Amino acid sequence: MKRVKAACITQTLHFLLKEDAGRDETVKFVSEEVKKYKEQLDKNKVKYKILSEETQEDGSVIIEIKKQYNTSPVGSYLD
Repeated sequence: MKRVKAACITQTLHFLLKEDAGRDETVKFVSEEVKKYKEQLDKNKVKYKILSEETQEDGSVIIEIKKQYNTSPVGSYLD
């Protein structure tokens, strides 16, 4: 028998600009989308660690995140 002792997933997320709206409007939208993503993680009680967050020249945002996989324990992955 095997059991998961600890599990995390590392993701690189690219929050892209909408192509059908003005630049200022879409940059604001991306900022709000990133904020809502983080709030959703907190609301769902997902353990996570932001490894990097970079705003690109075009206003899009790239986040590298390590987060809890399903409901598995995270062990020392987020230390």
